[in-house]
Amino acid sequence: MSAARPEDQPIHAALRGLVENWVNQKNQSLLEEVIATWQLAMDRFHPDDALIEKLRQAIPAQAPTETEGGGALGAMAAFSSALDLVEGAPSQSDLLKRLLDGLEPLVERSALFIVKQGLASLYAHRGFEAGAPLQPGAVVPPPDLESVIQGLGRSLRKKGAGYSALLSVLSSYEASDFVVLPLRHKRKTVALLLVDSGLRQKIDHPELVRALVLAASAALGGLAAGKDEPAHALPPPPPSAQPPSALPPSALPPASPQPLPPLPSSHSSAPTQMVPEPIEAPALMDLDPKTRAAAERLARVLVGDVELYFPTKVAQAQTHGNLYGLLREELERSRATFVERFGEDVEAHHRIFTSTVVSQLCEGDASKLGPAPWA
Repeated sequence: MSAARPEDQPIHAALRGLVENWVNQKNQSLLEEVIATWQLAMDRFHPDDALIEKLRQAIPAQAPTETEGGGALGAMAAFSSALDLVEGAPSQSDLLKRLLDGLEPLVERSALFIVKQGLASLYAHRGFEAGAPLQPGAVVPPPDLESVIQGLGRSLRKKGAGYSALLSVLSSYEASDFVVLPLRHKRKTVALLLVDSGLRQKIDHPELVRALVLAASAALGGLAAGKDEPAHALPPPPPSAQPPSALPPSALPPASPQPLPPLPSSHSSAPTQMVPEPIEAPALMDLDPKTRAAAERLARVLVGDVELYFPTKVAQAQTHGNLYGLLREELERSRATFVERFGEDVEAHHRIFTSTVVSQLCEGDASKLGPAPWA
């Protein structure tokens, strides 16, 4: 075989560069697809009511022993009361406050963060400084905390950037022991619970804290489902009843002076009705760079799959338009996967998936997409 001519070497190098770039792009696309598939699969791990009931039955059967300060018996009594509080919550916001109230006998410090659009915003806390939050704004989750939000880990117990980021909103004092647990609804993390040992060396009953969080997640799902049920109307009066104005004057009882209501007293024992605050996430804001990058990466993977498996229909749409009419099922399935991961609000306001479809499959011409309902 004759040796390569010197004038052919630039051509060979160019060809090799093209092939290497193509291989690298395919490897990156495959890696992103594997990561996205893994995250979606992990989101399916969600405790059901049967598991919560088994946990509740198993914990009291552990034959606790009496120790100093009430010990295990005192902790079990506090846990039982906390369960009653959580299960009796009339609304989602009241549920979160009752969760913190129930945790007070079990942990030194606790705080809840609402998770929305990839950010964690402080909702309420117990045991921390009265002036919290120490700084305004939401927390951008570091990688170790992001893995808990995405369902790649059940909790965060190892100190690092995640604990420091949440604690920076609440206190300048770092405890020796802590745990961060997710509250999930429909396989998505809607809130994060942070508890730590405060001035103590460790959290005495982390397993009870986790069981209570699982119970709160189950109750949260029940309250959310109840919002879809129609409200019951007041029952109508019986047919024989007549309004007072329809009765003859002789049938009306004689008027009598009504006693004045008693003056309010500071020693009154009547409970004050507390109107729970609704769970409201922070106002819509621009996505943080990390969340946007992850969303754009998943959109490229999903749209790239459509382009890979249906090249003929994509080429036809690029020539004649109506991509949605040709690939309706595939586009709807891909969009549903994106919305499940990042939420309908993100796509509705930032249109990351839609813009990726237009740029990759429609050559940047939105008119070639056709009558898509989300376009």
